[in-house]
Formats: sequence, structure tokens, C-alpha cells
Amino acid sequence: MQTKTWMKLGLAAALLAAPSLGMAQEAAAAAAEAEAETTPPMADIGYIFTPVMFLVTGFLVMFMAAGFSMLEAGLVRQKNVTMQLMKNVSLFAFAAVMYYLVGYNLMYPGDGWTMDGMLGAFSFASLEPVGLAETETDLTYASVGSDFFFQLMFCATTASIVSGTLAERIKLWPFLVFIIILTGFIYPIQASWKWGGGFLDQAGFLDFAGSTVVHSVGGWAALTGAIILGPRLGRYVDGRVVPFPGSNLTLATLGTFILWLGWFGFNGGSQLYMDTAGNVADISRIFANTNTAAAGGAIAALILTQILYKKPDLTMVLNGALAGLVSITAEPLTPGLGSATIIGAIGGILVVLAVPMLDKLKIDDVVGAIPVHLVCGIWGTIAVVFTNADASLGTQLYSIVVVGIFVVVVSAVVWFILKAIMGLRVSAEDEMTGLDMAELGMEAYPEFAKG
Repeated sequence: MQTKTWMKLGLAAALLAAPSLGMAQEAAAAAAEAEAETTPPMADIGYIFTPVMFLVTGFLVMFMAAGFSMLEAGLVRQKNVTMQLMKNVSLFAFAAVMYYLVGYNLMYPGDGWTMDGMLGAFSFASLEPVGLAETETDLTYASVGSDFFFQLMFCATTASIVSGTLAERIKLWPFLVFIIILTGFIYPIQASWKWGGGFLDQAGFLDFAGSTVVHSVGGWAALTGAIILGPRLGRYVDGRVVPFPGSNLTLATLGTFILWLGWFGFNGGSQLYMDTAGNVADISRIFANTNTAAAGGAIAALILTQILYKKPDLTMVLNGALAGLVSITAEPLTPGLGSATIIGAIGGILVVLAVPMLDKLKIDDVVGAIPVHLVCGIWGTIAVVFTNADASLGTQLYSIVVVGIFVVVVSAVVWFILKAIMGLRVSAEDEMTGLDMAELGMEAYPEFAKG
């Protein structure tokens, strides 16, 4: 603004001082040329808007970490709340460092594949120089810093999924070591197969924002860990499932709404560009579909629990909303509002049915992350074929299986190694006492008497 003011003053002075009309015209032309040089071309404007979109939507996805924290804090028992908060803060921090050290370039190697289409590049992430000085910057996409920040949030989300499933009986440090490997290697490697231009992408696999790449990966890792770790003490007794009510359903509900809000960034930012009117319109379409899918999932869970249990179950409704969000994540752009609502509703139904199925198998998932993120991640990936004509059912199923086998095998190896070296479970005595005092020596609600 200050530069333009001086230019206008200079133009006025030139006109006053010009002895002839010709000189005045020359002065006006020179001023116009100088102003044009300071106005960014349209390519620059597009480049500006896309990084801003990544940063804003990245902030929303980061806020999902608070959502996972509140959801898990509300669904675990009082004696384990601090441990869940510790895990969520720590896993986010480790994800940030590991994604910088190795994850980002493993996931987006460009032309630097270690094994073409299979294994990315092993190098640190690096940003452009300050002010883009002395660089031939590609202005057709976004700044590295904005892209790195946005993609990191997806990596951290994958880790958060594992936390809730294994709550109330896993030691802190073995869990964090697993998270280091998950965020540094497991997640980026399989994500490169689709989003980094790897072999699944070349095969035609479609996963817009990560029903498989993010959610099912977290679900597979959680399922593998839950089987190896075993259920909580007293959870399954003489063929019965013993309820362990959560400590604070208010927090759990707050966490769900935070996740619902953050999902607009999750899916909307995955449009990847905000440089044209068409892209902005598509982002708004994604927002609308994302919202209605969550609503469909919540309503379906509400109605189904009323039918099955004669009373609606709040925890199922919360997970139903999340199930709808996961279900629409693989393709939030092409459906209409009606189709998006149905896709989300089917996700809500699947969650209500999957939770008791896991209990029959004696797989203890404290917060219901496996039904939400794994079962509905698979469903959402398959559902793409119903709204996107470019999707192939065979390719979608093939990709689900490939990613699942990779994550389960590698996760199992890591879990078993950690079990042999460090041990995974706390002692029976510590589990009964609660991980807050046994592992951390502090309580979330110290003023409340123990009951």
C-alpha cells in the first residue's frame, strides 16, 4: 500500500512537471509499468492461495489431536485418564520429528525412489530458502513448508488411532517406540504407494483423503497390537463381556465434535489446490458431503441401538458420527448429498454391528477405534466405486489387501520385538491400580475419592 501511494505521488509530480503532453504520457506509462512490476501475476496468486489453504486446513487437522485426546480421556476409566493424555501429546511430538527426519521424503520421493514405486527416499525434509531467494521455484503447487505441515497432520492422526484401542494396559515407552516406527516408516512407506505416485497409484487405486491410507492403517496397527497385547483384566469373564464405563461422556462428546470439525480440514484440504473458482467450489462440495456423512452415521447408530438395545447408546452414536466421517473420506467429492448421507449411514450401522463382534472374539478395543477406522475405512474405500466412475472394485480391493498385509506383518514384527525386549503390558497390580499412578505418578482428578 505504501509503495503504491508513492507511485501515485510520483505520477502526479511527473504530470505537473512535464512541459508537454508527450512527456506527461511518457511519465504515466513509466509509472504504470513500475506498478505492474510490483503486481504478482496470476500464477503467483494461485501459488499464494494454495499454501494458505494447506495451513488453515492443517490447523483444523491438528485440532483433531485435541479431539482424540478428549474422546479417549472420556472413554477410559478415571484411573487412566492422565496416561491417555500423555500418550496423545507424546505421539504427536514424535510424529512431527520422525516425519521430518525420514517420513516426508519416504512418502513423497519425487524422482528419488530407492526402489521405484515401492520405497521412497531416505533423507531429511528441507524447506525452500527464506523469501524463495535465488531459487527456480515451481509455482504450480504449494510451498514445501505448507505441504509438509499439512501432510504431517495426517501422519499424526494415524498414530492417534492406535492409542485409544490399546488403552488401560500398555506401558508408555513400548507404545511410543512403536509410534516412532509407525510414523517414521510404516505409514509413509504405504502412503507413498498411493499419494507419492507409487505402484498402487499407477494401478488406479483411488483414496481421496485416506480411508485406507490413514484410517485403515491405524486400524490394522491397532488390531494387531490388541491381539498381541490381550484384553484388559476382567473384561471377559465366563463368556460374559463386563462393561467398563468411561470416566466422562461430556469429554467424549466434546472430542467427537472437535474431530467432526477437524475433518473439514482433513477432507477439504485434500483437494490440494485452491487456485481456481472450480477448486474452491469443489472444496465447498467436500465440506457439505463430509458433514452430511457424519450426520448419517450418527442417525443410523442412534436408530439401530434403539432397536437392538431398546435404549439409544451415546457412545455408539459418537462412534457412528466418526464412522460416517471415515466412510466418506475415500471419496468426499463426487457423491451428492444423498449418496454421502447413505455412505455415512452404512458406516454407522457397521460400527454398531462390529463392536459386539470384536467382543465375541475377545479383542478388547477400549474406544471402538477398530470398528470406526478399520471396518469403515475398508467400507469407505469400497464405496468409491458407487460414486466415481474411474474407480475399479478389483483395484480397490487389491489395494486394501496389499496395505492390510503390509501393516499387519510389519506391526506384528515390531510388537513382538517390543514384547520380547521391553514387555508391552503393565503388571496386573499396576493395571488394577491404574496407569496414571503406576506409570506416571499423577492423577487427572486427584481431588476425587477413590471408589
